[in-house]
Amino acid sequence: MKQLLQDLKKGEILLEEIPLPSCGANEVLIKTERSLISPGTERMLLEFGKASYIQKARAQPDKVKMVLDKVKTDGLVPTLETVFAKLGEPMPLGYCNAGVVIEVGSNVTEFKIDDRVVSNGAHSEVVAVGKNLVAKIPDNLSFELASFTVIASIALQGVRLFTPTLGEKVVVIGLGLIGQITMEFLKANGCEAIGVDIDQGKVELAKKNGFIALNPANGEDPISFVANHTDEIGVDGVIITAATKSNQPLEQAAEITRRKGRIVAVGAIGMNIPRPPFYEKEISFHISSSYGAGRYDNSYEVDGIDYPIGYVRWTENRNFQAILQLLSNGSLNFEYLITHKYKFTEAPKAYNEILNNRDALGVVLEYTSKDIIVDKKIVINKSELKNNDKVNIGVIGAGNFAKVVMLPILKESGANLVGISSAKGLSSSIAAKKFGFSYTTTDYIELLKDENINTIFITTRHNNHAKLIIESLRAGKNVFVEKPLAIDMEQLADVVKVCNKLASQDKMPHLMVGFNRRFSPFIKDIYNKTKGRSSGLAINMTINAGALPKDLWVHDPKVGGGRIIGEGCHFIDTMQFLTTSKVKSVSSIALNQSEELAIKNDNTIINMTFEDGSIGILSYLSNGNKSYPKEKMELFCEGKVYELDNYKKVNGYGTSSMKKFNQDKGHKEEMISFINNIKSSKDNLISLESLVNTTLATFAHVKSLEENKVVEISELEKELNELIES
Repeated sequence: MKQLLQDLKKGEILLEEIPLPSCGANEVLIKTERSLISPGTERMLLEFGKASYIQKARAQPDKVKMVLDKVKTDGLVPTLETVFAKLGEPMPLGYCNAGVVIEVGSNVTEFKIDDRVVSNGAHSEVVAVGKNLVAKIPDNLSFELASFTVIASIALQGVRLFTPTLGEKVVVIGLGLIGQITMEFLKANGCEAIGVDIDQGKVELAKKNGFIALNPANGEDPISFVANHTDEIGVDGVIITAATKSNQPLEQAAEITRRKGRIVAVGAIGMNIPRPPFYEKEISFHISSSYGAGRYDNSYEVDGIDYPIGYVRWTENRNFQAILQLLSNGSLNFEYLITHKYKFTEAPKAYNEILNNRDALGVVLEYTSKDIIVDKKIVINKSELKNNDKVNIGVIGAGNFAKVVMLPILKESGANLVGISSAKGLSSSIAAKKFGFSYTTTDYIELLKDENINTIFITTRHNNHAKLIIESLRAGKNVFVEKPLAIDMEQLADVVKVCNKLASQDKMPHLMVGFNRRFSPFIKDIYNKTKGRSSGLAINMTINAGALPKDLWVHDPKVGGGRIIGEGCHFIDTMQFLTTSKVKSVSSIALNQSEELAIKNDNTIINMTFEDGSIGILSYLSNGNKSYPKEKMELFCEGKVYELDNYKKVNGYGTSSMKKFNQDKGHKEEMISFINNIKSSKDNLISLESLVNTTLATFAHVKSLEENKVVEISELEKELNELIES
């Protein structure tokens, strides 16, 4: 199947062949019949893509600051690699989709196969969409008109936020597709709508539809008109649907709005709010969030949890339903807004139209079902493997870490890159072409069944790690899993149980967790200088982790495990490596001790003792500043101090120092060592005993926070063994 993408580097429109996306438990798989191009939003994306790097930077000053901060802490080369990798990632286009259901997830009861539906799916022959972003199309309504539903819901949400009342006068600034529809909704609410736009074609369209419309570019002054039209009172409010970086729409809106009026911003505009008119008139200002309540809430959009109608009357989905009902009964008719139609395969021409023809409004893409190739596996490179004695790799997951860090290293490693999978297929397809994989798939089982693949790299969300490790080991594959090994005791017990069984049969493949810090040249240098010691180490690690949104999946104990289980394990492993000793006990305190665990995990100090008598303190903090180095360590040992500064240098006190131009956290050395180890040794690079101890230490941290006590690892080992034996 094909999907429409935009190359952010060059601005080109691409029609890419990708595998059929998998259908999640709360999702609906839809074969597209029509999709609508949003001319305002998508034109802005096109213009951004075609801009030079300097123009892109000027358009995103906040991102430039983030880049400069990263240069200070991580160095120039790693920062540039990250930036160019991000720009090199094509972006899916579109969010107004109409089609037919071809599969439903296990938790979906609202839809069945062959239902005609709308969704916010992209311009793609098949889309997978969360059930709360899907609504049924009435039988008497065409796919073409139904494709306007999502963009019309943006206009509807803006009008709902405005709360119009019968007889009010309202100005709409920006008469693109959303602006024209907004005028319709205001009219339906008994308001007098007045449109403003500098494009004469759009002004004429509004006039043709019976509205008052002005073009400031032709000398029609909205301020004078409103003053005369309202007897100097001003309009009751303004809805801004224009898309511009200029602050002028907001300034003009404030000027023409009456005292205690209101302004709603629907489009992306300059946001330098002029204080005097807002203050003097006590104007209310709101920003409308896309299609309605539920937008950007993962529990609603991803998990499929609806808001009770008695408390939230108009959600995204219920806005979709309202639009469809109005279209079905004839209260709305968007036929006059359709200006162009193109076959989906001619999409680049459609985008050229909206880029060069300002009169283009409703541009509809038409899909031909018979041309769709539906396959969960797409072959990229048909050539046979030349060296089957090499490490032949399959990758499960194609997120940012895989694309920016892992895959470039694997490509240079000399290993064969055979197959790569991702649930929706887009990210893995892009990665397959960029890094030279033989094929891409949305079904990871294809990788486990492939006899050419002997090694699996896992980079999915944390809750899937244990399951994928077990399935890969049972399939006889070596496994490299990006941390953590498991997120709870049951998962860990399942992994250890399988490892023990395979080891007893002398069939245990290599198992590695991505604890890269121990492979950094700085850590290895400190290790070599302290390994002959006769007393324990005192280690203090400070992690300036940075704050993450509270609803991000990494905080969820059932998905990410929390930040210490998910990331803090890195630093515990590093201490374990330096001490060459297992963690013995854990005692944790949090800055927000009374808060829920997700918040406590963000700002916590973990005190550890090791079996050799060493002590370690891990300060994992999110309340710092991004300009401060992310990771620092101080190690005290027998009259010497080693001060590690963000893996760029080590200041030695009483011993030699070490410095490198670029940051080196050990990723390359770790992966190359793993690949070489597969070919040269039966032993793991990190023993299973060590991996389990690090994992138990993270569980001990959670237990210590919850029960406010020192937790002995031996307690958890006993619990683990009981689970293994059960």
